[in-house]
This record gives sequence, C-alpha cells and structure tokens, in this order.
Amino acid sequence: MTKASMEGKVAIVTGAGGDIGKAIATMLCSRGAAVVCMDLNERRAADVARAVKAEGGACVSLGGDVSSSADAKRATAMALDTFGGLHVLVNNAAFFMQDAVLPEVEEELFDRSLAVNVGGVFRMSKYAIPVIKRSGGGSIVHVASQMGHVARKYQATYCASKGALLVMAKAMALDHALDGIRVNTVSPGGIATQGMADQWGGMEIAEKEWGARMHPIGRLGTMTEVAEAVCFLASDAASFITGTDILVDGGYTAC
Repeated sequence: MTKASMEGKVAIVTGAGGDIGKAIATMLCSRGAAVVCMDLNERRAADVARAVKAEGGACVSLGGDVSSSADAKRATAMALDTFGGLHVLVNNAAFFMQDAVLPEVEEELFDRSLAVNVGGVFRMSKYAIPVIKRSGGGSIVHVASQMGHVARKYQATYCASKGALLVMAKAMALDHALDGIRVNTVSPGGIATQGMADQWGGMEIAEKEWGARMHPIGRLGTMTEVAEAVCFLASDAASFITGTDILVDGGYTAC
C-alpha cells in the first residue's frame, strides 16, 4: 500500500454535490477511503454517492448546511456511526457572490457568504476535530482560492472569506499538531466547471477570456487537478506537511 493510498481512512467532503466536490469525493473513494458526501442539495449529494457506490466505493450522502451546528454534528456522527471513525475533513462548500462593489452588496448575502465560507469551516472543524483525534489523527483540508492570495475587482467579500481560510488553517495547524492532525489549504485558480461555463456563457468563452488570458499556463484547470492536490494533502504522503497552501492556479498568482 502506497502512502498516497486512502485505504482504511474515513472522510467527509462538504459541497460534494458540486463539480469540484464530486471530483474530490470520487478520487478519495477510488483510493480506498470511505466518504460521507455532504451538500446543501441533498439530491446532488445522493447522486454522487450512488455513482461512487456503483464503482464499488464506500460512500453515503447527507443533505446539510455547513453553517448549521446541528448539520455539522450530524455529518461527524454519520461518519462515526457508518464507518467507525473519521480521519479526513475536506471543507469544500462555498457561497459565491455576484460581482458588485461593496456598497452594492446586500447585507444578507455578505452575512451568508461569511457564514458558509468561514463559519462553515469553523463548525465542521469544531465537531470533526475531536473525532479525528480519537480516530488516531488525520488531515483537514480547506478549499480556499487564488482570490485568497490576490484581489479581484467586485469580489471583496469572496476574497476576504477565502483569505481568512489561509490564516485559519495555519493557526489550526499549530493548535492540533500534537493531536496528530494536519491542517492545510488548496487554492484553485480558474477551474473548468459547469459553473464557470455558465458564468461566461460557455466553456469555450471561459477558456479564452479567463483561462488563456489570466493563467500563464494558458488554460483553465481541471477538477481532477484540484482533487489530486486535496487527496495528496489528505494522505500519509503529506505526513510532514501542515500549515501550508497548495496553489493549483496555473501561475495566476505568479503574475
């Protein structure tokens, strides 16, 4: 068994019903992990779990809101009750804002963004950490963004929320190193998801206007490339890595 194997590991992936979350959950299962797929959209989470199980993976689904303490508790309880422990938490759920300057941002949307993007990571981690510790340690990965490193016009709220995760992970890494829990972040750049295609009016336009123009590699990233980084940090192959960030951004932040 290689160090990158996830055999015997139990994971929770939030936002598992989205394109990137699905890729992460699917890859973890393909490497031997048992996974709880959590998503606000219960049907989409169930669809992912069904597809994974059809390929022989161990996977269950949960409809839940990461900004809810009750739902965060339910997720950790499901991992414990179904698979007997918890070793990996991937905080992937996110709330995306429409482009707007700050005075035009609705207060309710600002509050929701912070409640999901930061508060959700807090709540999921709060209830997962004691279970991961009792399970012998493991890894927490927050999915941040290149916009946590560099600003983008009309996205002050999103930039702030993702930037918070970078420092939050560092502090958590210090707090829980002796508990055997590593905490890191992965920061994707522009990724070729359905949401990206919808935003730009088609993937071909997104590749040209966002991928080729803004990323030195000359294209958008793939969901698999993000999942590879997350799964690496989740695995024992990254056993000496904590408190750091992996940028999967095609050189976006190097400019």
